[in-house]
Amino acid sequence: MCEKIIETYSAEETFELGRQIGQQAKAGEVYTLTGDLGVGKTVLTQGVAAGLDIEEPVNSPTFTIVQIYEEGRLPFYHFDVYRIGDVEEMDEIGYEDYFYGDGICLIEWANLIEEILPPAYCQITIEKDLSKGFDYRRITIEELS
Repeated sequence: MCEKIIETYSAEETFELGRQIGQQAKAGEVYTLTGDLGVGKTVLTQGVAAGLDIEEPVNSPTFTIVQIYEEGRLPFYHFDVYRIGDVEEMDEIGYEDYFYGDGICLIEWANLIEEILPPAYCQITIEKDLSKGFDYRRITIEELS
């Protein structure tokens, strides 16, 4: 397991980190994204989309579970499973086609569906520390397998 910690001090820096992740992403990769509400998950996700050359607006798919973006250099499947009632709902949307497909997946609140995550994925955790400033974020990136 490889772990890296990045500190950002603005939404722009968090977005740029996401852009770098998107630029380096390869088909078939799965990223999980955890952090409290308002910590910057959507900003990081928008950066990932920009790194994939996706130009359309990217927002949290809270009410649709998955938002699909296909006009970038790779398909981008953005999941938000916060409101999922049962992991069987993931079966209903055919999650395996996305998780094991030709694009990249980014899953917010993935801790709610841990039992169906692929054997290897990249876990990204965003945390605030108000003692270091309102816009400070500690972002931990771990390769899990």
